[in-house]
Amino acid sequence: MRKTEMPASASLGAPDPAAIVEREAGLHQNLSSRQVAMIGLGSTIGTGLFLGSAISVKLAGPAVILSFLGGSMIALTVMWALAEMTAEHPAAGSFGLHAEIYLHPWAGFAIRYTYWLCLVVIVGSEVVAAAIYCKLWFPGIPSWMWVAAFSAAIIYLNTVSIQNFGRFEYWLAMIKVLTIAVFLVLGTALLLGIGFPPIGAVNYRGFFSRGWTGVLLGITMAVFSFLGIEVVAATAGEAAEPRVAVPQALRRTLFFLVLFYLGGLTLVVGIVPWNQIGLGESPFVHVFQIVGIPAAGHVMNFVVLTAALSSAMCNLYFTSRLLFSLARGGYAPTALGRLSKLGMPVSAVLASSAGMVVAVMLSHFLEATAFVFMIGVAFFGGPFIWIMILITHLAFRRANARAAKPVLRFAPSGPWSSLSGLVALLGVLVSTWWVPGFRVTLLAGLPWLVFITLCYGVWSRANRNNRAACHSQGVSTGVSTVPKSFHRPE
Repeated sequence: MRKTEMPASASLGAPDPAAIVEREAGLHQNLSSRQVAMIGLGSTIGTGLFLGSAISVKLAGPAVILSFLGGSMIALTVMWALAEMTAEHPAAGSFGLHAEIYLHPWAGFAIRYTYWLCLVVIVGSEVVAAAIYCKLWFPGIPSWMWVAAFSAAIIYLNTVSIQNFGRFEYWLAMIKVLTIAVFLVLGTALLLGIGFPPIGAVNYRGFFSRGWTGVLLGITMAVFSFLGIEVVAATAGEAAEPRVAVPQALRRTLFFLVLFYLGGLTLVVGIVPWNQIGLGESPFVHVFQIVGIPAAGHVMNFVVLTAALSSAMCNLYFTSRLLFSLARGGYAPTALGRLSKLGMPVSAVLASSAGMVVAVMLSHFLEATAFVFMIGVAFFGGPFIWIMILITHLAFRRANARAAKPVLRFAPSGPWSSLSGLVALLGVLVSTWWVPGFRVTLLAGLPWLVFITLCYGVWSRANRNNRAACHSQGVSTGVSTVPKSFHRPE
């Protein structure tokens, strides 16, 4: 039975990074670099690219290209920060664990619980969306049956071995990747007149039709589109060679996201006049219909169905790892930190699934009140997490510089990449007030931070009282034995 120091949150001294990372031991490290990259793409490319890209175009016009270029630069600073910290401290808790080590236990507590709620809402909405897509083919089957069936399948795949999960998600995400690749080829042929009458650059006229305000608001939508790349860092606890695989996967994921979003939107506004793109239709379907693909609507319906399920699978994976990490740190019930014989946090998966069910029920019965608040927290969670990642990276760089400890570098020297990303993300968060439908981000996000801070205060006080009681009884709190059930059998 292995022993490890108590987590920093429960000890009186300075945090021991090695001990904090070690408390999450026991997960099976069987994900390949390719699977890790596909999990990142699976989480990031949901239905947004296929259906939601019209919102970005309406905001910025053809200059949406610049919006997504700006968004990709912000995402690059986050990717650099994640790659450096994950290479040094690979663990399932990823950036939540890093914040606990280098900032404060409150930061690790707030980050993990905020993102857990954010992803639970997203998983619930993706499952509901998948049920809606099935209505096209099976209008007579009630939606709740599809929600139940898809939820059961997603939960099952998140409780079998990590090898099977990685394999299934790899091929599910591949459908999205191949669809986008076909779109890029056909769209380029349409634009250049290869096998079709040439369209040329006529639709790029009036490039700044919405002005720079539109471009800046478009950056907000771009950042929301790139959210999900951080899920790659959570695979560090289960990657075969995390110090190599995870930074490599982060680079690949960001590269393909920039290629798909920038390339896809460049073709969309070049082929279809931006003011004719409707919010209720997919620009992808429009292009497929132009080139004469039979049943283009049915093809795209299948693609967005698999996109929704792939995103739901990956996000449920991440929510369970967040709960697992919180439990191992003493911030959640101990049972949620236990692993099955196959090294899977089944209890954490089931608890996250219960949260997903609550989110689905609230969306149906309390759409105008509680669910709107949850959606606001979900919108707030993404930029908030990225902001905290960059703040943590600044502290990470400073701490290692003071200790003269060499670390693997991805970002340029100095604090400027993280600082620039931090300033840009603060601007993105503030700008949600002026983006249609996103005002709830600040209305719900700030009260949520107050609430989660109060929760941390209650937990911290209870923890101090517990330590004091142990001390008065002569029980040492300096060293804690990790329960045997936490570790996989040898």
